[in-house]
Amino acid sequence: MGKLGALLVFGFFAAGDLISNNEKENWGYVPVRKDANMFWWLYYANSPTENFTSLPLIMWLQGGPGGSSCGFGNFMEIGPFDTDLNPRNSSWVKAASLLFVDNPVGAGYSYTTNADAFAKDLTTVVTDMMILLKEFFKMKPEFQNIPFYIFSESYGGKMAAAISLELIKAAQLNEIKCHFAGVALGDSWISPLDSVLSWGPYLYSISLLDDQGLVEVNSYAEEVKAAIEAGNYRKATERWGMTEKIVELNTDGVNFYNIMTKEAELVSPQLTPVMRNYQLVSLYQRHVSPMQRTSLESLMNGPIRKKLKIIPDFVKWGGQSGDVFSNMEGDFMKPVIDIIDKLLLAGVNVTVYNGQLDLIVDTLGQEMWVKKLKWPGLSTFSSLRWKPVYTPSRAKDTAAFYKQYQNFAFYWILKAGHMIPSDQGEMALKLLQMVTGQV
Repeated sequence: MGKLGALLVFGFFAAGDLISNNEKENWGYVPVRKDANMFWWLYYANSPTENFTSLPLIMWLQGGPGGSSCGFGNFMEIGPFDTDLNPRNSSWVKAASLLFVDNPVGAGYSYTTNADAFAKDLTTVVTDMMILLKEFFKMKPEFQNIPFYIFSESYGGKMAAAISLELIKAAQLNEIKCHFAGVALGDSWISPLDSVLSWGPYLYSISLLDDQGLVEVNSYAEEVKAAIEAGNYRKATERWGMTEKIVELNTDGVNFYNIMTKEAELVSPQLTPVMRNYQLVSLYQRHVSPMQRTSLESLMNGPIRKKLKIIPDFVKWGGQSGDVFSNMEGDFMKPVIDIIDKLLLAGVNVTVYNGQLDLIVDTLGQEMWVKKLKWPGLSTFSSLRWKPVYTPSRAKDTAAFYKQYQNFAFYWILKAGHMIPSDQGEMALKLLQMVTGQV
């Protein structure tokens, strides 16, 4: 199959194929710009008691930037099957229809045919997604009146916030026909500086840094702060990478995604010209490779690729992910706290949820940027006491805490790292049901 041009291509999983099941599934490509094509994958809700029309539609956005929602989010976290193609007991498809999108262009199965077509800033990412969503809801009118939520992880949260702000405008102008109900930001890169500044104190408090290590990590974090305050975001990205290296040297290689585990199998980066910079390669290996594990790459470039039938021959799943990451280098460290304020003031339901064992976007840093919100309800929210959350299988064990005021909620997820559904699948499903008003 050659270039897609202006075609919209979609497919269907039928019973008897490689992944045999009762769920209806669709997928396809949407050309969002010249030489730029985005891939999406939809699962209709498969509840034992309710029709999909009675349940919400969830769009899941992965981080990186460059991670694949259709790969990692789908098979490693919340989709109906794991990487061995076994059913996932805690799949979100039990409580919602799921829309996975490989974005920005170049992530996963999405691709460009021109090196100049990669997104370089959040504005382009948002514009591309508006085009995709407009086409999706046009192709799938059955979802136009169903509550639509955006759930996200890591850098996906930064994209989700900006996409949400543009989406409410498009929906109000009837440019996109959908019932947008809210956004959920999981371990999200909303304020990079607050995350970096909190690494030292967090690691020190849990005995992963000694006094000298704390001083050293804090010193490098201050260099990140100076670069951001000077408006030099590329330098800030570089200093951020150096700070991470200092953290690793002082902690015997702590896993940034779950401090209680060691790094899993990773995929070596394909060195394109823009990726030959050592620092960029190092950052890629630390933050995108975890979402492209060898077993997942084999699945996506083997059985799943064969299954989908519409992936162009010249496209390799994850083959352009390094370029996605590199091209966003200048935008990476920019905060979007102001966007959260705008969403809250517009009445959008905003949920923040974070894993207790995450380091890259630790909970301490999340709490720091939340306290900077100008939202009028912040003081009341801050004065509230949190409430415990339990899951059916652990009725006596606290799985999380949460508190909510008006249209803002915060969930503290216990015993989970950066990828909450992977670490605490049952609690993640409960979170989805709570955010969407099902429990």
